[in-house]
Amino acid sequence: MVKRQFPRPSELAELMRFKAPTLDPVRRRLDGALTIYDLRDIAQRRTPRAAFDYTEGAAEGELSLARARQAFEDVEFHPSILRSVPVVDTSCTVLGGPSALPFGIAPTGFTRLMQTEGEIAGASAASAAGIPFTLSTLGTTSIEDVKAANPTGRNWFQLYVMRQREISYDLVRRAAAAEFDTIFFTVDTPVAGARLRDKRNGFSIPPQLTLGTIINAIPRPTWWINFLTTPKLEFASLSATGGTVGELLDSAMDPTISFDDLAIIRDMWPGKIMVKGVQTVADAKLLADRGVDGVVLSNHGGRQLDRAPIPFHLLPNVVREVGADMEVHLDTGIMSGADIVASIALGATFTLIGRAYLYGLMAGGQRGVDKTISILRDQIVRTMKLLEVENLAELGPQHVTQLTRLVPITRSAVDAAERVTAR
Repeated sequence: MVKRQFPRPSELAELMRFKAPTLDPVRRRLDGALTIYDLRDIAQRRTPRAAFDYTEGAAEGELSLARARQAFEDVEFHPSILRSVPVVDTSCTVLGGPSALPFGIAPTGFTRLMQTEGEIAGASAASAAGIPFTLSTLGTTSIEDVKAANPTGRNWFQLYVMRQREISYDLVRRAAAAEFDTIFFTVDTPVAGARLRDKRNGFSIPPQLTLGTIINAIPRPTWWINFLTTPKLEFASLSATGGTVGELLDSAMDPTISFDDLAIIRDMWPGKIMVKGVQTVADAKLLADRGVDGVVLSNHGGRQLDRAPIPFHLLPNVVREVGADMEVHLDTGIMSGADIVASIALGATFTLIGRAYLYGLMAGGQRGVDKTISILRDQIVRTMKLLEVENLAELGPQHVTQLTRLVPITRSAVDAAERVTAR
């Protein structure tokens, strides 16, 4: 039998040490976020549905995005044991320069619609963390203002080739003048994908006040106050707005983009050049001979061609074929530091985060982006320590198995099935 006694006052006092309340509402909600999915939930509560769905959504049935995320979840790690790893080094060299972490902020369009601080928050957070920031052609902050927000850090520019080529050429010249060090030449957007959430929500640029948006805005007054009391949205390339995102993209993009356009931009640009949106091994090999510095394996976050290849599944084969000749970067579906570690282990030089960054932005502006980076940094460090590797260079294929759900049907398997059916 356990002997019972009345608790002493001193013992009760030890149990009654209450944490001081946090009066700052932004800090209070961000302190409670432990994962990127937690930030996503906060973002959804604070952002009008049309703007949130623009970030969250993908093309058509959204299969490409779901499969990309599932691919990361279907990772099995293989840790070492009994290695002394008290400290890990998360830094790397990417495109000839340093990054404190093996990821940077991906280009995102219409970013100030998500939260009014927009790209300035992203560039400032990237500067503080020592990682690169990428500005989209369809960003809502100018090249020059991003440079001002991140004057000593690394700025990259994502380029669409527009129907009016001179618009794209002028952007290249401006990015060079602002000392951006890398161009991401994007090849997966000849036309806009069918983003059905945007169509169902009537999402337009700029947002239109309707009965539905007004009702949806009632529990989210801060977003609308910020939107209506801050400077009018301005785009890096578009001189006029009006219409759905798909209509804007289709009016601006050119489905005749070709290798000739890549050659022109390569000749114009003094820095590094990556081709973003590569989705086959064959195209990666073709680009290895075209004077580019690397490729970004990406299906545009699942926002273009639904049922497109899964970048993470492509990674080992692309690295095997071209990894010795150029850098291989990866995006689409990254929601944790473990996803980033798995990508580096399978040969990626670098990774890019898009939605994870925007969830943080919507949750708390620049402080929310800082929180995104902090969460991912902590997860990377913890995963590396549990794998018992001291630095990124020690990560390798021996640390990761890609568990298989989607297995292509081979010709021999089809023939065998047909023979069984014929019997």
